[in-house]
Amino acid sequence: MAHSTTPPRDTTERGGASDTAAPSDAGVSRAERKTLRKALRKTSKTTSTKASNKASKKASNGGTFRVRLRRDRTLVLMTLPAVLLVLVFNYIPILGNVVAFQEYDPYVSDNGFVAIFHSPWVGFEQFSRLFEDSAFWDAVRNTLVLFGLQLLLFFPVPILLALLINSVIRPRVRAVSQAILYLPHFFSWVLVITVFQQIFGGAGIIAQTLRQHGYEGFDLMTDPGIFKFLVTAEGVWKDAGWGVIVFLAALASVSPDLYEASAMDGAGRWRRMWHVTLPALRPVIALLLVLRVGDALTVGFEQILLQRDAVGPGAAEVLDTYVWWNGVRNQDFSYAAAAGLIKGVVSLGLVLAANKVAHLMGEQGVYKK
Repeated sequence: MAHSTTPPRDTTERGGASDTAAPSDAGVSRAERKTLRKALRKTSKTTSTKASNKASKKASNGGTFRVRLRRDRTLVLMTLPAVLLVLVFNYIPILGNVVAFQEYDPYVSDNGFVAIFHSPWVGFEQFSRLFEDSAFWDAVRNTLVLFGLQLLLFFPVPILLALLINSVIRPRVRAVSQAILYLPHFFSWVLVITVFQQIFGGAGIIAQTLRQHGYEGFDLMTDPGIFKFLVTAEGVWKDAGWGVIVFLAALASVSPDLYEASAMDGAGRWRRMWHVTLPALRPVIALLLVLRVGDALTVGFEQILLQRDAVGPGAAEVLDTYVWWNGVRNQDFSYAAAAGLIKGVVSLGLVLAANKVAHLMGEQGVYKK
């Protein structure tokens, strides 16, 4: 009896038909193999995504520090002198504030720096003297009043002048106007006060004209009641034009398309200024306002020192002149350092507080969050 033999079926033909005809060597089912392939693809995709994100992040950061330093070495060399100047004249002198806690005597040694190490420590005695002096609080009050007047009357003037100049169509008229406004910034305070004296003083043009017509003259330069307004007016005349530069630069970055689009929508001149121009100036205004608040306790040493004797210390004494007359001039350097240290700490706090308010209003301020 003959037996027929059937040849074994080829399990490796044409594109891996064995996957559907024969079980896996490891005995894994088809569903498990499918799940395993998906997991491998997902892992490969995640790894490639992380690698690409890392590469893009590294590229956005400019590479490693060594690469960035080699790339920007020219810029670093250009800024190095300015950094050294700031370090030498602004940061290293901070160490000298230690004399505020001493009874500093520069004559205990031939070297004023070495005298710091030989001066006795007195703790917070200088600060106690400062807080018990009524003249110090009078100077603080005058300083804050002057700052408030300058913030209300001086700070908006450059903004208004920038809007006015920006609305001038003729380039020649605009250039002449800017030059006239910039010019007083380069005058010294001696010259500025002399100009005001020749106009508003007792022997000035206005007073002489009034006397020639039978009226009584006046002398605004020696009137303590209006001294703070006079100081603010001098500051506006001298520096308002220079402050216009920053706002004009901000206005130059505004696209003309925004004005054209708002004009096509029926917006007039005032509405374009309110909805286009002022929003463009808002970040710059916030930044300059934060910086101005930081200088709240610095209201012009030279300007007020030149006019202090004319109106008396009761109306003209501010923190800077107080430090000069009661500290430096009397060689009480520890007392002067204590007053300067308080001023610096308060100014720093004002900057941080104003910057926090700018962040709450959605602006960047001096630094980002």
